[in-house]
Amino acid sequence: MISQIFGSYIMQCTQDRANKLGDTNDSLDLHSFSNMQAHSVSNDSQRASMSKQQIFLENMQTPPPVENQEENSEGTLPPPEMAISMSKKRSRLPKKAEAEEIGSFISVISKLLCRIPAVLLVLVIVFLWSSSTTVISGNIFHLCVSSRKLNNLYCLSAGTQPNFEIPVSVVHNTSNSIVDGFVENPVRISDNITGNGRDGVVANAVKIVEEQVRAFRSRTAKRNSGGDCNGRGLFVYDLPPKFNKELLAQCYDMVPWMNFCKYLSNEGLGEPIMKLGKGWHQTHQYSLEPIFHSRVLKHPCRVYDQNEAKLFYVPFYGGLDILRWHFKNVSSDVKDSLGLELVQWLQSQPPWMKNSGKDHVFVLGKISWDFRRKNNTSWGTRFLELDQMQNPVKLLIERQPWHSNDIGIPHPTHFHPHSDEDIVNWQLKIMKSKRNNLVSFAGAARPGAPENIRSVLIKDCVSADTWKCRFLDCDSGACGQPESIIELFMESEFCLQPPGDSPTRKSVFDSLVSGCIPVLFDPFTAYYQYPWHLPEDHTRYSVFIDQEEVRSMEVNVVERLMKVSVREREDMRTYIVYELLPGLLYGDSASVFHKFHDAFSITMNNLLEKISRLDSTTVN
Repeated sequence: MISQIFGSYIMQCTQDRANKLGDTNDSLDLHSFSNMQAHSVSNDSQRASMSKQQIFLENMQTPPPVENQEENSEGTLPPPEMAISMSKKRSRLPKKAEAEEIGSFISVISKLLCRIPAVLLVLVIVFLWSSSTTVISGNIFHLCVSSRKLNNLYCLSAGTQPNFEIPVSVVHNTSNSIVDGFVENPVRISDNITGNGRDGVVANAVKIVEEQVRAFRSRTAKRNSGGDCNGRGLFVYDLPPKFNKELLAQCYDMVPWMNFCKYLSNEGLGEPIMKLGKGWHQTHQYSLEPIFHSRVLKHPCRVYDQNEAKLFYVPFYGGLDILRWHFKNVSSDVKDSLGLELVQWLQSQPPWMKNSGKDHVFVLGKISWDFRRKNNTSWGTRFLELDQMQNPVKLLIERQPWHSNDIGIPHPTHFHPHSDEDIVNWQLKIMKSKRNNLVSFAGAARPGAPENIRSVLIKDCVSADTWKCRFLDCDSGACGQPESIIELFMESEFCLQPPGDSPTRKSVFDSLVSGCIPVLFDPFTAYYQYPWHLPEDHTRYSVFIDQEEVRSMEVNVVERLMKVSVREREDMRTYIVYELLPGLLYGDSASVFHKFHDAFSITMNNLLEKISRLDSTTVN
């Protein structure tokens, strides 16, 4: 309807202007314009109908098409309207009375709009443009409203298409290649398995993932092993600046509707948040690459001679490379170009040639799917699909479950302590925090994704008494400031964490750092993601409610959580705050810890241990 009114408005104003000039024969022929418009809208409509929601393991197939998408927070994508064809010849009147009424209405509206002075109309357009940003990237149409500009994950991630793929070896029940190394030639289960045999394959796939994660945990480095650098040298490549520093320098126009630089300042920590106190920053969820890089440069095991190194760190900001092209209409070749250049550069380095990259590690600040673009999509790159990238270890905020060289590490939170004292003070503060809310949910519904359970959760929450559940609607801009999220979580016993466009949520770590017990609905949200940072016994730090029970409305989540005793809540919170919390934080670049191991230390200890085992295997 909007496009019809707009089209009629253009034609009406053009016709009126021609009449005033006494030259009706020179009216603007807009037929070709309307055809182009209809073709563009058709492409956008096709793209909008493609699913970007997470493929849940129970289905193991591409979900039904949806129109509304979300990525990073809670936005929705309005469906494109039908275009109207226009020509200089008067159209025949429609036969149906309804069409006549619509046509008459559009004509009246267009005549009224035509009387608006051009200057006033321009001012209205400028206002609308300043309060929202419309971006066309490839065939993807984005609408980013200003009230949600700060952390609108949809606008930053729309187009992400997580595809849960089961490798061939899982289908054939050859699990060793899954646990011990990278699996080649993954295929969609929906392309190969049908009928009753599908349930068995899915069950086997779950078993393989569980075995893999269990294997990771069985080889976890001891917490006190970080001080030993003997024979565990770490070499940091000094890459050409186009692979990292120059990507940071593009922060001012990386996201069209805001200056992204404030989130990447302070070595990736972002600007301080004075209201929350010392160590709190405007850290963006995609800032992991510069944060990790700044810490690696000061690691005690760092060496400057390649011959003394066992582990080689490649500081490529691949996530920022993806983000910079997200809102630009460029070809896939352009998106892939920097990753290909990096691989070519590495292949000329002696350490890489020696072990084919097996002793190299990359830290990538986006989810694995973003680096595994499929041929029929335009979003992301194919960096992790390159043959040369199969041997190295990849650390990501979300791993691909069937690639054993993908290892999940925590999303960066807003808290970056400098010392043991900072951690202890925060632990004491959140243990004393008054929990006025039994349950809270910070998020938004997915009206275009019927398989998503968020609408059910929101309904359960808002229908409960105020003290039982508090809903913070991110769709209204309520989640614009990190303080509002942290304060809500600090006042809540349980925090609902349903999946979004992909299984994981940064909010899971925000809730844990705030002492709020996360309620999970999909095991891939955390249980199969972070083997080095979260224990196998997830009942010690979370509550799990199967999403199928929620979707079929077999359970009211708020009522279920009311049955958890006060003693159980206290035990879980104590474990979260004193056992897990320090290992989920990334200290600042100059941090020094004697009592605790933060997320960075735990990751590096396990990496060095992993490489040591690789070296001993090679020798034997």
